[in-house]
Amino acid sequence: MRNWERALSVLEALCERGQAAGHGWTLDMELLPPHQQQVNALESQGLVEFAGREDRAELSALEGRPVRWAARLTPYGHDTLTYGCSRPRAEPPPCEAASDRQLVELIPSQMAALRVFVGLADQLRVPSADGLAEQVRTASCDHGIKRWRLYLTQEQMNSVAYGLWLHRMTGSAAEANRFAREYGVVHSPARDSCEGPPAARGGAGAAGEGDVAGRGKC
Repeated sequence: MRNWERALSVLEALCERGQAAGHGWTLDMELLPPHQQQVNALESQGLVEFAGREDRAELSALEGRPVRWAARLTPYGHDTLTYGCSRPRAEPPPCEAASDRQLVELIPSQMAALRVFVGLADQLRVPSADGLAEQVRTASCDHGIKRWRLYLTQEQMNSVAYGLWLHRMTGSAAEANRFAREYGVVHSPARDSCEGPPAARGGAGAAGEGDVAGRGKC
């Protein structure tokens, strides 16, 4: 479990136990010492607050025993938990739908170019492929290798190649070259003028047939 996932699980536990108790506090008897240590770390980040003397006295009266430790979420902790539970995440597609998708890992500059491309969908004559914008929105970053992970159909990969081609034509070729080298997908205006726009082409097999037919027609 990654650090942020561990932090969210602790915040969630504090929230649930505080709500169940009715007073919003999680008490010393409700958390194991290792979890209390994790709460200490969250307190240093402003996500959790500890009960002061007066609050502990009131809690002790309610519980009928001395309460020496109690914690609850701050507004920042509440919002962090709310955002974390709603944060979009890119998950591998279901097994039955995985056959038409490929894991694509993009470096930050490729992802930045792709965000610009899908953000311009309403203004472009050749918009991004269906579903690509959602894949970009829900992509997760593997910080260990600094790559953004997306699960794309062949049509979406063709569309990525087109977006990176636009990026190439207006500044940097590195992103398109890397995508071509790693995934073998390249946008070629001369070829595509015969086949149709990249977002409209079919899967890998159809694209391969179009390559041959397109060259014959041209």
